[in-house]
Amino acid sequence: MEQSDSRNRRYVLAQRPKGEPDADTLRLETVDIPVPAKGQMLLRNVFLSLDPYMRGRMSDAPSYAPPVALGEVMVGGTVAQVVSSDVEGFAPGDWVVAFGGWQDYALSDGTGVINMGRDPENPSWALGVLGMPGLTAWAGLTQIGQPKAGETLVVAAASGPVGATVGQIGKILGCRVVGIAGGAEKCQHVTDVLGFDECIDYKSEGFAEALKAAVPDGIDIYFENVGGAVFDAVLPLLNARARIPLCGLISQYNATSLPDGPDRMGLLMGHILKKRMTMRGFIVFDDFGHLYPEFAQQMSGWVGEGKIKYREEMIDGLEQAPSAFVGLLRGEAFGKRVIRLAK
Repeated sequence: MEQSDSRNRRYVLAQRPKGEPDADTLRLETVDIPVPAKGQMLLRNVFLSLDPYMRGRMSDAPSYAPPVALGEVMVGGTVAQVVSSDVEGFAPGDWVVAFGGWQDYALSDGTGVINMGRDPENPSWALGVLGMPGLTAWAGLTQIGQPKAGETLVVAAASGPVGATVGQIGKILGCRVVGIAGGAEKCQHVTDVLGFDECIDYKSEGFAEALKAAVPDGIDIYFENVGGAVFDAVLPLLNARARIPLCGLISQYNATSLPDGPDRMGLLMGHILKKRMTMRGFIVFDDFGHLYPEFAQQMSGWVGEGKIKYREEMIDGLEQAPSAFVGLLRGEAFGKRVIRLAK
């Protein structure tokens, strides 16, 4: 079904999933297009970002942000065009980055909305390398990882929008970069296209041994967004004073209980103490949003010069969003996964 100029399709949270989201988690509704009040603008969403954090917002467990209420529109970053505006600085036809959610149309008072002007180049990239994932990569690495030339940087989910950008920034800053990704095709992309020094397939037999062989001088920085068995292989290889920026744990998002096996908290804390390591979790806009202008200028320059390469996985149709999101959580995405709502 194509986007309409008279009705608003939207996905609302129908029930909280237990484990992986399924066909009953979200409900597709068709309602009237919302009418803006004084001081508001109407946005027509063109691109919808799919991101792992959305799984956490489906849950009502305590977290850094409130959960989506049952019956409310599923949250999500969007690139949109202004249809009508009573907000200073925004005019009909402007392209904007907003938080319009899983729907065709949204209202906004302009808070947190970025105006990209009338004719931006590659507008959907504002949801990826030039947006939240790019800022996550840049800020996590530069502010927490604090890379120095000659150090070894290991990046989880290296073919994804955050990991791919982390590794390329690391190469620009003089690090030796080893990626971890799932499958030979992704690993080949990481080395041949993105320029990492090596990439290890975590799905292959002997993964831990292969990772150890790839980092003969140990690991100085580990950019974490996976957790689970990948971190188990990384932990014994971390050097003294290693830095670990932690932006996500996608391996755990659908978990309904703690993993089997012994409690490894003592092991982790022992490593942190003895090796004097720094592990810091961060929520990018809460912690580093004030650095967005600096990031945007630097990243735009790198992208324009061809120093940062970007892969986007475009999927057409709002109705494809639920299954595409489940696939993202399963590790099926290859690059930044975006839903195109309108052509």
